[in-house]
Amino acid sequence: MKRILSLIAALAIVFSFSTAGAVETLNGAGASFPYPVYSAWGYEYNKATGVRLNYQSIGSGGGVRQIVNRTVDFGASDAPLKPEKVEKENLIQFPAVIGGVVPVVNLPGTGPGDLRLTPGLLCRILLGEIKYWDDGDIKELNPALPLKRKKITVVRRSDGSGTTAIYTTYLSQVCSEWKEKVGAGKAVKWPVGIGGKGNEGVANYVKKVKYSIGYVEFAYAKQNRLSYVRLKNAAGNFVEPSFESFQDAAASGDFDPSKHFYLWLTNAPGKNAWPISGATFILLAREKKESNPKVVKFFDWAFRNGDEIAKRLVYVPLPAPLKEKIRRYWKSHGIY
Repeated sequence: MKRILSLIAALAIVFSFSTAGAVETLNGAGASFPYPVYSAWGYEYNKATGVRLNYQSIGSGGGVRQIVNRTVDFGASDAPLKPEKVEKENLIQFPAVIGGVVPVVNLPGTGPGDLRLTPGLLCRILLGEIKYWDDGDIKELNPALPLKRKKITVVRRSDGSGTTAIYTTYLSQVCSEWKEKVGAGKAVKWPVGIGGKGNEGVANYVKKVKYSIGYVEFAYAKQNRLSYVRLKNAAGNFVEPSFESFQDAAASGDFDPSKHFYLWLTNAPGKNAWPISGATFILLAREKKESNPKVVKFFDWAFRNGDEIAKRLVYVPLPAPLKEKIRRYWKSHGIY
């Protein structure tokens, strides 16, 4: 895991530039959630085919804007567009991989999975109703932890973010007060907190600011050695984020190509399901007849050759039947 993420960091600059001449480059932009796996896939695809991937991790909001404005070959968003929006903007939408958003904390004296939270406690912290780590309800749930009277610093995204959309969709499902006061979306009006740009920015803030709590895609938590929270899921079990708990959540999903695969995986019913799981999606402009087959060729290669890479980075590859649904969907749009 560490070796792969170090390689991704070293190659990030390579993916940001294409040489002059005949080198073919695929240009994409959007969600930071899948950036680690797209970069790893891009590196291997370049070795296999000579085609370069230039993927800019600018957030899901930026990815949607860029594909709507037709300034990239593909956009990427963790928040799926509703079918009517896909149709209105003359787009194509399909999932690429599944992962998990995890609350992360900087609590001296605690490690990954040590802190347990219920949905209600997480909601009250993010609403600013619980202000200190030694709150009685937190201590009652975590009697063995050295929780001190230190003020909680909430770290959230400052940009339009599909990671935020997944997180706030979950919060709206499990907390009526959050739904009424804040709601769900790629950008919301946070009651409290400081903002960081991208999963990278939030991870860096949490790493630096003691007694903070934020949220990132799991690969960023692993890369930055951040302590994640153990959450109570819909089945009533306290679960840790892991490949298996993401997979359990993914198993509940029924992706429908007639709806351009629009689906949320949050608060899934599985016994061991991680409650803040989600797919990340690719967006293509239907009229881009030249670039669309090239983008599809890359993702088809990733579907055939990239599962082990995804697993090592703790993403869940799409199930084989779903991959076949996507290939039929591509064919229906004349690009496979």
